[in-house]
Amino acid sequence: MNRTPKLIVISGPSGVGKSTICNEILKRLDNVYLSISATTRKPGPGEQNGREYFFIDAEEFEDRIKRDEFYEYAQVFGNYYGTPKSSVEQALSQGKDVILEIDVQGGLQVKNKRPDAKLVFILPPQYDELSRRLGGRGRDKKDIIKQRLYGAEAEIEMARQNYQYLIVNDELEKAVNEVIAVIRGNGK
Repeated sequence: MNRTPKLIVISGPSGVGKSTICNEILKRLDNVYLSISATTRKPGPGEQNGREYFFIDAEEFEDRIKRDEFYEYAQVFGNYYGTPKSSVEQALSQGKDVILEIDVQGGLQVKNKRPDAKLVFILPPQYDELSRRLGGRGRDKKDIIKQRLYGAEAEIEMARQNYQYLIVNDELEKAVNEVIAVIRGNGK
């Protein structure tokens, strides 16, 4: 039976486990493509163009915005980030389901351009757990963690109003299976 490939947006606050869930899905499902974003920031140590991001300069990014070549984009801390339509469309045309791991604002931009997109928001089991996870990563200073937690509250509220699927990541296996159910078209 032929089925239409799906465009799946996965969002959630920092530290909730989005990347872990996406990586598990890639391991378990063959016909899934995780979209690679374009950015104007410089590559970090060990990053390769076309693997972590498509690294382009600001002038090219702005030209692509004018040509409507992104499903979504934003400027964050002086750098642009965006989802190129071309690579997403190519994967969809090959029959692959496409996952976009992006923030809520980007998810809403995608939904405006692709109303058929499935929007999945990953929730922490509770707010205290999110705080613990962010602190446990050892990546951010306390003031950054506070900013991320404040931003998480706003994201969660926006997602409750606009996303079709809210999945609590209290147990990784259960959360991964729930996202897979959405991809397969039998999510609740």
